[in-house]
Amino acid sequence: MTLASRRYACRYLVLLTALVWIVSRSGLAQESLTVSALPAGVSLDLAPGGIAVCPVPVTITTTWVLGLTRLTVTLHASFSSSVAALTDGAGHNIPSASVLGQVTTGAPTIFTAFTQTGPFGGAGADLKLFSQGIGVSNQTGLRNDNLNLKIDLTGVPTPAGVYLGALNIQAQAL
Repeated sequence: MTLASRRYACRYLVLLTALVWIVSRSGLAQESLTVSALPAGVSLDLAPGGIAVCPVPVTITTTWVLGLTRLTVTLHASFSSSVAALTDGAGHNIPSASVLGQVTTGAPTIFTAFTQTGPFGGAGADLKLFSQGIGVSNQTGLRNDNLNLKIDLTGVPTPAGVYLGALNIQAQAL
């Protein structure tokens, strides 16, 4: 087999749901913030040194019921490590800088690398997907976004193999 004919199989394992319940000090009001993502995992084949876009976006639904003190809902996708977003388990890694995300209805409207530092995940392994202002008119809300994923291994010497990684999608109410 020649080097040019080898294929990568990269699979992202996307967490499906994150749920946060907050009870006010008076105990009278409950807040909720829920995130769900489908499909639960995506995979793509990629030639060494190549670029591949996942054929199916990850559909993310964010719902919230928030109190008057909340001003913003943010959604982040992150890996636990910037050095090893995906790994083959034998010491070969694909860094988060080689994984890019795009949300045409959110913050990264063009493909952007997972190199931000956010409230979740590893330093330099985060990507903010949206920031939604909250006011009296939208204390209860629902938002649907599609996350497109791309891997760019241009200049990254990674041997052929199956690489696995977990992309965590989490929301925060501030």
